[in-house]
Amino acid sequence: MLFETIVVGPLGVNCFILGDKQSNEGIVVDPGADCEMILAAIAEFGLKVKYIINTHGHFDHMGCNRALKEKTGAQLLAHKEDVPFLLNAARSAQKYGLNVENSPEPDAFLTDGMKLEFGRREIEVLHTPGHTQGGCCLYLANEKLLITGDTLFADSVGRTDLPGGDHGQLIDAIKNKLMPLPDDTIVWPGHGPSSTIGQERRFNPYLNE
Repeated sequence: MLFETIVVGPLGVNCFILGDKQSNEGIVVDPGADCEMILAAIAEFGLKVKYIINTHGHFDHMGCNRALKEKTGAQLLAHKEDVPFLLNAARSAQKYGLNVENSPEPDAFLTDGMKLEFGRREIEVLHTPGHTQGGCCLYLANEKLLITGDTLFADSVGRTDLPGGDHGQLIDAIKNKLMPLPDDTIVWPGHGPSSTIGQERRFNPYLNE
Protein backbone atom coordinates (compact mmCIF):
# COMPACT_ATOMS: atom_id res chain seq x y z
CA MET A 1 0.00 0.00 0.00
CA LEU A 2 1.10 3.54 -0.73
CA PHE A 3 1.13 5.76 2.34
CA GLU A 4 2.38 9.33 2.07
CA THR A 5 2.32 12.18 4.58
CA ILE A 6 2.41 15.81 3.44
CA VAL A 7 2.60 18.51 6.11
CA VAL A 8 0.43 21.39 4.90
CA GLY A 9 -0.54 24.91 5.92
CA PRO A 10 0.71 27.28 8.61
CA LEU A 11 -0.68 25.04 11.38
CA GLY A 12 1.30 22.02 10.19
CA VAL A 13 -1.51 19.58 9.41
CA ASN A 14 -0.60 16.03 8.42
CA CYS A 15 -2.40 15.34 5.14
CA PHE A 16 -2.35 11.64 4.26
CA ILE A 17 -2.47 10.10 0.80
CA LEU A 18 -3.22 6.37 0.74
CA GLY A 19 -3.26 4.21 -2.35
CA ASP A 20 -3.80 0.61 -3.36
CA LYS A 21 -0.96 -0.07 -5.78
CA GLN A 22 -2.77 -2.83 -7.67
CA SER A 23 -5.87 -0.83 -8.54
CA ASN A 24 -4.38 2.69 -8.23
CA GLU A 25 -7.43 3.71 -6.21
CA GLY A 26 -6.69 6.04 -3.33
CA ILE A 27 -7.96 8.41 -0.70
CA VAL A 28 -6.86 11.76 0.69
CA VAL A 29 -7.33 12.47 4.39
CA ASP A 30 -7.42 16.02 5.78
CA PRO A 31 -6.30 18.13 2.80
CA GLY A 32 -5.88 21.27 4.86
CA ALA A 33 -3.92 23.58 2.56
CA ASP A 34 -1.26 23.66 -0.19
CA CYS A 35 -3.69 22.23 -2.73
CA GLU A 36 -1.28 22.25 -5.66
CA MET A 37 1.27 20.23 -3.66
CA ILE A 38 -1.37 17.61 -2.80
CA LEU A 39 -2.58 17.44 -6.40
CA ALA A 40 1.01 17.09 -7.65
CA ALA A 41 1.56 14.15 -5.31
CA ILE A 42 -1.66 12.49 -6.48
CA ALA A 43 -0.52 12.89 -10.09
CA GLU A 44 2.98 11.61 -9.34
CA PHE A 45 1.57 8.47 -7.76
CA GLY A 46 -0.94 8.00 -10.58
CA LEU A 47 -3.87 7.69 -8.18
CA LYS A 48 -7.56 7.82 -8.93
CA VAL A 49 -8.90 9.41 -5.75
CA LYS A 50 -12.09 7.71 -4.59
CA TYR A 51 -12.63 9.56 -1.31
CA ILE A 52 -11.61 12.81 0.34
CA ILE A 53 -12.09 12.29 4.07
CA ASN A 54 -12.10 14.87 6.86
CA THR A 55 -11.34 13.45 10.31
CA HIS A 56 -13.14 16.51 11.66
CA GLY A 57 -14.39 19.85 10.42
CA HIS A 58 -11.83 22.40 11.65
CA PHE A 59 -10.64 24.78 8.94
CA ASP A 60 -7.00 23.71 9.03
CA HIS A 61 -7.95 20.16 7.97
CA MET A 62 -10.26 20.89 5.03
CA GLY A 63 -9.06 23.95 3.12
CA CYS A 64 -8.55 21.99 -0.12
CA ASN A 65 -11.82 20.05 -0.06
CA ARG A 66 -13.34 22.05 -2.89
CA ALA A 67 -10.24 22.12 -5.11
CA LEU A 68 -9.58 18.40 -4.73
CA LYS A 69 -13.20 17.47 -5.28
CA GLU A 70 -13.34 19.57 -8.46
CA LYS A 71 -10.04 18.22 -9.80
CA THR A 72 -10.47 14.55 -8.91
CA GLY A 73 -14.23 13.96 -8.86
CA ALA A 74 -13.81 12.13 -5.54
CA GLN A 75 -16.58 11.82 -2.97
CA LEU A 76 -16.21 14.04 0.09
CA LEU A 77 -16.89 12.32 3.42
CA ALA A 78 -17.22 13.82 6.91
CA HIS A 79 -19.33 13.26 10.02
CA LYS A 80 -22.66 15.08 9.96
CA GLU A 81 -22.01 16.73 13.34
CA ASP A 82 -19.11 18.71 11.85
CA VAL A 83 -20.81 19.95 8.70
CA PRO A 84 -21.38 23.43 10.22
CA PHE A 85 -17.60 23.78 10.65
CA LEU A 86 -17.03 22.85 6.99
CA LEU A 87 -19.58 25.32 5.70
CA ASN A 88 -18.28 28.18 7.86
CA ALA A 89 -14.55 27.55 7.59
CA ALA A 90 -13.74 30.92 6.04
CA ARG A 91 -15.16 32.80 9.02
CA SER A 92 -13.30 30.56 11.49
CA ALA A 93 -9.99 30.97 9.68
CA GLN A 94 -10.33 34.75 9.60
CA LYS A 95 -10.13 34.79 13.40
CA TYR A 96 -6.58 33.46 13.03
CA GLY A 97 -5.69 35.82 10.19
CA LEU A 98 -5.90 33.05 7.60
CA ASN A 99 -7.81 32.63 4.34
CA VAL A 100 -9.65 29.34 3.79
CA GLU A 101 -12.39 28.49 1.33
CA ASN A 102 -15.63 27.05 2.67
CA SER A 103 -16.09 23.36 1.93
CA PRO A 104 -18.82 21.91 -0.24
CA GLU A 105 -21.42 19.75 1.48
CA PRO A 106 -20.21 16.18 2.02
CA ASP A 107 -21.46 13.61 -0.46
CA ALA A 108 -21.95 11.14 2.38
CA PHE A 109 -21.55 11.07 6.14
CA LEU A 110 -19.07 9.08 8.19
CA THR A 111 -20.70 6.87 10.81
CA ASP A 112 -19.26 4.71 13.56
CA GLY A 113 -18.35 1.27 12.25
CA MET A 114 -18.69 2.28 8.60
CA LYS A 115 -16.41 0.33 6.21
CA LEU A 116 -14.86 2.06 3.22
CA GLU A 117 -12.93 0.33 0.45
CA PHE A 118 -10.37 1.56 -2.04
CA GLY A 119 -8.94 -1.18 -4.19
CA ARG A 120 -8.17 -4.15 -1.92
CA ARG A 121 -7.89 -1.94 1.18
CA GLU A 122 -10.54 -1.44 3.83
CA ILE A 123 -10.96 1.35 6.37
CA GLU A 124 -13.14 1.21 9.45
CA VAL A 125 -14.50 4.51 10.74
CA LEU A 126 -14.33 5.00 14.51
CA HIS A 127 -16.42 7.91 15.78
CA THR A 128 -14.39 9.54 18.58
CA PRO A 129 -16.13 12.76 19.67
CA GLY A 130 -14.56 15.16 22.12
CA HIS A 131 -12.24 17.40 20.12
CA THR A 132 -15.33 18.06 18.01
CA GLN A 133 -18.63 16.21 18.12
CA GLY A 134 -17.98 14.76 14.67
CA GLY A 135 -14.38 13.72 15.20
CA CYS A 136 -13.49 10.35 13.66
CA CYS A 137 -10.47 8.06 13.40
CA LEU A 138 -9.72 5.78 10.45
CA TYR A 139 -8.47 2.26 11.15
CA LEU A 140 -6.81 -0.01 8.60
CA ALA A 141 -6.56 -3.30 10.50
CA ASN A 142 -4.58 -5.24 7.88
CA GLU A 143 -1.99 -2.48 7.63
CA LYS A 144 -1.94 -1.83 11.40
CA LEU A 145 -2.55 1.89 10.77
CA LEU A 146 -4.74 4.32 12.68
CA ILE A 147 -5.28 7.89 11.47
CA THR A 148 -6.46 9.85 14.50
CA GLY A 149 -6.96 13.43 13.31
CA ASP A 150 -6.93 15.67 16.38
CA THR A 151 -8.29 12.99 18.73
CA LEU A 152 -5.00 11.41 19.81
CA PHE A 153 -1.42 12.67 19.45
CA ALA A 154 1.96 11.30 20.46
CA ASP A 155 1.94 11.76 24.27
CA SER A 156 -1.08 14.05 24.09
CA VAL A 157 -4.74 14.36 23.14
CA GLY A 158 -6.81 16.89 21.22
CA ARG A 159 -7.73 20.20 22.79
CA THR A 160 -11.30 20.48 24.03
CA ASP A 161 -11.65 24.19 24.74
CA LEU A 162 -13.14 24.98 21.31
CA PRO A 163 -16.86 24.83 20.39
CA GLY A 164 -18.13 21.26 20.59
CA GLY A 165 -15.21 20.12 22.74
CA ASP A 166 -15.66 17.85 25.76
CA HIS A 167 -12.58 16.50 27.55
CA GLY A 168 -14.32 13.68 29.39
CA GLN A 169 -16.01 12.54 26.22
CA LEU A 170 -12.70 12.61 24.34
CA ILE A 171 -10.89 10.51 26.95
CA ASP A 172 -13.75 8.01 27.03
CA ALA A 173 -13.69 7.71 23.23
CA ILE A 174 -9.93 7.15 23.18
CA LYS A 175 -10.04 4.55 25.95
CA ASN A 176 -13.06 2.70 24.58
CA LYS A 177 -12.43 2.89 20.82
CA LEU A 178 -8.66 3.22 20.36
CA MET A 179 -6.88 1.65 23.31
CA PRO A 180 -8.34 -1.85 22.66
CA LEU A 181 -6.47 -1.92 19.31
CA PRO A 182 -3.24 -3.97 19.06
CA ASP A 183 -0.11 -2.49 20.64
CA ASP A 184 1.78 -2.38 17.34
CA THR A 185 -0.88 -0.29 15.58
CA ILE A 186 0.86 2.84 14.28
CA VAL A 187 -0.87 6.07 15.27
CA TRP A 188 -0.74 8.83 12.66
CA PRO A 189 -2.16 12.04 14.18
CA GLY A 190 -3.36 15.25 12.56
CA HIS A 191 -0.28 17.15 13.74
CA GLY A 192 3.19 16.07 14.83
CA PRO A 193 5.00 12.72 14.90
CA SER A 194 3.61 9.21 14.80
CA SER A 195 3.37 6.84 17.75
CA THR A 196 1.86 3.43 18.54
CA ILE A 197 -1.16 2.32 20.52
CA GLY A 198 1.12 0.49 22.94
CA GLN A 199 3.22 3.59 23.53
CA GLU A 200 0.17 5.74 24.19
CA ARG A 201 -1.50 3.17 26.42
CA ARG A 202 1.56 3.02 28.64
CA PHE A 203 2.88 6.55 28.64
CA ASN A 204 0.31 9.10 27.49
CA PRO A 205 -0.19 11.27 30.61
CA TYR A 206 -3.78 12.15 29.70
CA LEU A 207 -4.76 8.48 29.64
CA ASN A 208 -3.04 7.67 32.90
CA GLU A 209 -4.29 10.47 35.12
